[in-house]
Amino acid sequence: MPAVEWSKTPGGTASPAGNAAAVTPSDTVDLPSVSRGIYVGGAGNVTVVMLGGAVVTFTAPPVGSLLPIAVTRVNLTGTTATNLVAIW
Repeated sequence: MPAVEWSKTPGGTASPAGNAAAVTPSDTVDLPSVSRGIYVGGAGNVTVVMLGGAVVTFTAPPVGSLLPIAVTRVNLTGTTATNLVAIW
């Protein structure tokens, strides 16, 4: 995955996201772009690969929340939340 160049986005990380896509969790396929956040539409856990490479499980984030995290992948293993959307 290419390096993130936040400086080339209007307003850097403080500006609103310009793109979004539904997430299909996978243990092998990365997101189309590094996320600036993951929207959680349905109850459950979210397991991600962070931009730095760490694998982290967010346990039961509130439905309707936006996790402000830069991730390269949402793993199938460990993810039970539904209606996930990546923003970047």
